[in-house]
Amino acid sequence: MMTENNTTILIVDDLAENLHVLSGLLSAQHRVLAATSGEAALRIANGEIRPDLILLDVMMPKMDGYEVLRQLKRNPATQAIPVIFVTALADEHDEEHGLRLGAVDYITKPIKPMVVMARVSAQLQAKQARDWLKNQNSLLEAEVKKRMAENDLTQQMAIRALAHIAEIRDSDTGDHLRRTQGYVNRLALGLQHKPKFSETLTERYVDLLSRSAPLHDIGKVGIPDAILLKPGKFTPEE
Repeated sequence: MMTENNTTILIVDDLAENLHVLSGLLSAQHRVLAATSGEAALRIANGEIRPDLILLDVMMPKMDGYEVLRQLKRNPATQAIPVIFVTALADEHDEEHGLRLGAVDYITKPIKPMVVMARVSAQLQAKQARDWLKNQNSLLEAEVKKRMAENDLTQQMAIRALAHIAEIRDSDTGDHLRRTQGYVNRLALGLQHKPKFSETLTERYVDLLSRSAPLHDIGKVGIPDAILLKPGKFTPEE
């Protein structure tokens, strides 16, 4: 679980005094990384220590904050990192533009320490909730896959057991079942390329057909031995 003293915040600003102020404000509760350019920010964000939050200036030489955010969002490794713009641009249109690009908040300079601390805390808590939900979803997906695999194995064992019962009743049935299963699989794979059957005969469908093929003679289980194993011709009653 993420706590205040194990969170990492990346501060990006081309002015050293701004970095000093924000770092002094946040370093008591968080690990703080600093970058003086957009290019350096991208390298750090994609590095070994992934920041939990980025405080990003907009007006920087070469690469401004808007472009930094665009590149962060394009990179799967960094697109989930929340970004707060901290900038002297106070016009509402600038704020709207930053939020449209994907920033989670917008703080104008000169900063108010209590405002910065409150908004940083709120975004870190939101990220913690998102990470927890993502982990829970991953655990749930893994459990579903496990249960599906178990059900699949159970189904295969049940089919084999039923087919074995039919095989016991008739010594010729065993080889016949295996041959039939091979024929069904070969025919289905061949028909996959025919437009009439291509939509129906998916890989999963072909697998189910092949798997179920040994059950086509399961009716023999209910036929008395006197009839099933009779060497001669059947009577009308039989």
